[in-house]
Amino acid sequence: MADMNGRRWGIALAMVALGAVSLTLSGEQAQARQAPAATPAQEPVGQELPVVKIPIAGQAAEGYFSPDSKSMICNAKFEGDKEFQVYTFNIDGSQVRRINDRGADACSFYYPDGKKLIWTSTRDHADLPPGNYSDSNDYPQGAELYSSGLEGGHVVRLTNNAMYDAEVTVSPDGKWILFARQTDGKLDLYRMRPDGTELFQITNTPEWQEGGAQWMPDGQRIIYRAWKIQDQGQRGMPMTIFTIKPDATGLTQVTHEPGTNWAPAPAPDGRHFVFVKFLPPANFEIFMMDMVAGTQQRLTFNNAFDGFPAISPDGRWMGFSSSRGAQPGTRQMFMFLMDISSLHVGPPAR
Repeated sequence: MADMNGRRWGIALAMVALGAVSLTLSGEQAQARQAPAATPAQEPVGQELPVVKIPIAGQAAEGYFSPDSKSMICNAKFEGDKEFQVYTFNIDGSQVRRINDRGADACSFYYPDGKKLIWTSTRDHADLPPGNYSDSNDYPQGAELYSSGLEGGHVVRLTNNAMYDAEVTVSPDGKWILFARQTDGKLDLYRMRPDGTELFQITNTPEWQEGGAQWMPDGQRIIYRAWKIQDQGQRGMPMTIFTIKPDATGLTQVTHEPGTNWAPAPAPDGRHFVFVKFLPPANFEIFMMDMVAGTQQRLTFNNAFDGFPAISPDGRWMGFSSSRGAQPGTRQMFMFLMDISSLHVGPPAR
């Protein structure tokens, strides 16, 4: 809705501010670049649900769960990688697998049948300027969408242009691909069939930049974040969360308070979603919102950057990216799990 510029905001979370280490992530991830470098500080007051770090060796962020809730796909960088690439791994840290080894990768997702992956990469555009996944004014114009098998084989290119195509997800029935495309500096939401046909533009608003979209569990609505072009690039950039139907009707504003509300991800119950707020002076925390009652609940209480949340299809886990445990002065990011089973946001009983 994967950054302060977007989901999965500039496929890179170039955490470069203050001269720190850069972390390439996804189109939603430019927002995170405004997070402070790791420094000792008094922790905010509040009780978190149980949190564990996923024990993988590389830096990683913007992860999404497999349909069986046992694995995740994300952008990561391990020893020997020149760029951040798409990786999958079991949530216990085992079976780490690199999916692509060319170009710079970004947003990724599982198909609902659990048999294929979809991801963003510049792998076929080495001739174009690399761009900057964390700067919406310089997104890689050679970022294309690809599908592959679970081990990275059988790669199929789905888009073919010199534009930014990223921030990709798949509808619950597997019939539609949802993604953000940048044309002449303007971001909008699109959908197409899994083979790349029947392209349809969902949003077309001259004053807003839409992205970081995900399907609601019923497949009848899309949730996303947007910012006004006039606000683009400012620190603590105001962002608003909306829902819309896939046919471009039924636009509804979900968040109304000022400030940054970004990276929305729905819960399996179709009623709740998690998202990220920027809390002044320089803290990113994850909240959950009940779209029926309109209430919000804070889930993370930590001075580190916490962002890019995703809820497992069984409703037990919230995966998120965090700089917890990063070396002071760096902007390293790692994957964590929070046990949210006590919140009862899993799929409705049948």
